[in-house]
This record gives sequence, structure tokens and C-alpha cells, in this order.
Amino acid sequence: MTEGKPIIWITGQPGAGKSTVGRALLDNLTSSGIPAFMVDGDDLRALTANADYSPAGREANIRRAQDIALYLSRQGQVAIVAVVAPFLWLREEFKARANVKEVYVHTTEVRGREHFHSDEYGKPESDFLDLDTTDASVAASAARVREYAHL
Repeated sequence: MTEGKPIIWITGQPGAGKSTVGRALLDNLTSSGIPAFMVDGDDLRALTANADYSPAGREANIRRAQDIALYLSRQGQVAIVAVVAPFLWLREEFKARANVKEVYVHTTEVRGREHFHSDEYGKPESDFLDLDTTDASVAASAARVREYAHL
């Protein structure tokens, strides 16, 4: 495993609160003087002009996010990645080779992004924080992630 600052890998279906929790965590860390950077799946797709939601397109997007996160981690920043990343095998592969703290964000609340849901999404099975954002505040959710990652 390559050491570096932790990579906070926030995954879950669209509308669950990944980006919202990630931004709150980023603000929390940077206001505490901890260098951090956030990679958001929507921003990454816009930056790379990847509108391919096929399995191959999704994998390419996830691998780009992983590469960026590894680079940031090695440069001394906490990398916060908020992406759907539906493939369990790809997330597990990444956790095996990097300092990754996986956070599974989900909700029972309808938030209007359900039409983007991934039918092939594989829920985490081990070594992750289960974060239900249905009734949790954004601040409390970010605090739980920070505690889980020991930051």
C-alpha cells in the first residue's frame, strides 16, 4: 500500500449527499489548517468532457478520480473524492493499494436525482463508514467522516 495522506472516498447513489458532505468536510478540514482538496464526480466529468455512462465510461472516470486522489495524497493533501463509483471491485482494488477511507452515503429521502441512479451499484461490504444522511445534518455527517478517518 502506498502511504500518504488519507483519501476519503465518498460513494453512493446520486442524490444521497456525497458532494454536500464532501464540501462540508473540505471546509471543516481547511478551516482547521489541514490541507485538503475535493474531487467531485460531476466536476471531473465536465473537466474531462466524459459524458459516457456506459460501464467503460464509468470505469475511466473512476480511474481518473483515483489517479488524482493518489497524486494529492502523495503531495500531502487529504483527498476527498465524491463519486458514484458503482463498481465494488474497483473500489476494493483501490483500497488495497492506497490509504483509502471509504464512506458509503445513502438516504431514503427523494432528492430529485434518482433518474441518475446506477443499476449496477455494488454496496460496500467491508472496511467502510455507513453514513445515512436521511435525518442527519450536514455538519454531523462531516464530523462522523472526519472522526472515521482520524483527521
